[in-house]
Amino acid sequence: MDDLVILISKLLVIWLVVQVSSVLLFMWYLNSGSQNFPDELLPKTAVLLCLRGADPFLGDCLRSLLKQNYPQYDLKLIIDSEEDPAWEVAQNIIHEVGATNISMSRLRSVRRSCSLKCSSLVQAVSELDDSYKIVALVDADAVVHPNWLRELVSPLTHPSVGATTGNRWYVPTGRYWGTLVRYIWNVSAIVQMYLYGIPWGGTLAIKREVLHQTGLLERWGQAFGEDTMIRSVLAKYNLKVKFVPSLIMLNREECDLPSLKYWFQRQLLASRLYHPWWWAVVTDAVFTILIPQTLLVVWFFGFLGGQGDTAIFALTWYVIYMTALVMLMLFLELVVQPIISSQGKPVTQLSLPLILKMWVGMPLTHWIYGWAMVASLKMQAVNWRGVTYEVNGPWNIQLLEYRPYETINQPGDRQISL
Repeated sequence: MDDLVILISKLLVIWLVVQVSSVLLFMWYLNSGSQNFPDELLPKTAVLLCLRGADPFLGDCLRSLLKQNYPQYDLKLIIDSEEDPAWEVAQNIIHEVGATNISMSRLRSVRRSCSLKCSSLVQAVSELDDSYKIVALVDADAVVHPNWLRELVSPLTHPSVGATTGNRWYVPTGRYWGTLVRYIWNVSAIVQMYLYGIPWGGTLAIKREVLHQTGLLERWGQAFGEDTMIRSVLAKYNLKVKFVPSLIMLNREECDLPSLKYWFQRQLLASRLYHPWWWAVVTDAVFTILIPQTLLVVWFFGFLGGQGDTAIFALTWYVIYMTALVMLMLFLELVVQPIISSQGKPVTQLSLPLILKMWVGMPLTHWIYGWAMVASLKMQAVNWRGVTYEVNGPWNIQLLEYRPYETINQPGDRQISL
């Protein structure tokens, strides 16, 4: 059994070197800066926000979107129905701000072959006139800074860039363990998404001509999610997705563990359907989660079998590995904090009790994420905001039964609203 512990320990060291190298590469890119072009070079842009239910920070999101330092843009809301609670929230914000560059429309054509969000996007893009050169997507959990749209659109002036994106950054503090677990997971996910070129639909811009040139609009009409597929679709046309570091957006919503586990499953399902390197996601989970858990198994049986030295050796390496991951996470937190602070958002105050809680949360994150990974592999039906979909393949999605959003299902402060 000692040989097994030594082998696992060597694998963990090698894998840790890979993880450190990935984080260092990501941090180097974070310091690359962002482009800002003068007004005359910025094309007219349509910002699309699809709504089903009033998310906790929807009001703040709308106010921030209507205060953009951008010459020509219109905010277009596609709301599930006029009875949806988001409709009233949006109306109140429009009256409050007095904005004239915003329009509201209900989802008129519910496609049975894709998600409601994809239906909304297809409808909104199809109604744009030729004056719009850029289509920007945003989620209701993104409270953006005034330069958000300018920083998002500027890189698209380069002919090889077909899409630009940011990403989300969660807070580790809150009343529920789910909030911390989601934060720990996202620290790893944001690095992976950068390395794989996977965009985040919550902050995303695409050239309108690219939407039609690549057939992306038609793909949305048959898809469960809109963002994960974009990298592989654009690559066929020698176009790339550019990640903009200044567009790491802070998310302060809270969630509990049960809602987080199901959210994990849905995220992993989307990856399994559309991720160009799904096998790499599985491999990462095996090395990050399964191998270190083997050390715990060895420790347990070594302890019960009276092999004290083996048990201590296995447990020591497990603690070393978890501690290294926490240190890596804290290092990345400190690097991201200046970006969050520059947007006028509060940063997390790191303290010893919080760091100790993060250490406990690290193995908890591995267990919940591993459980969700296994569950997602056999997932064929998904409930998303009160609507059930049957998933038989990437382009074989069936909306089983549509119903307007009910207030009773409104996301609370314990639930993820995505």
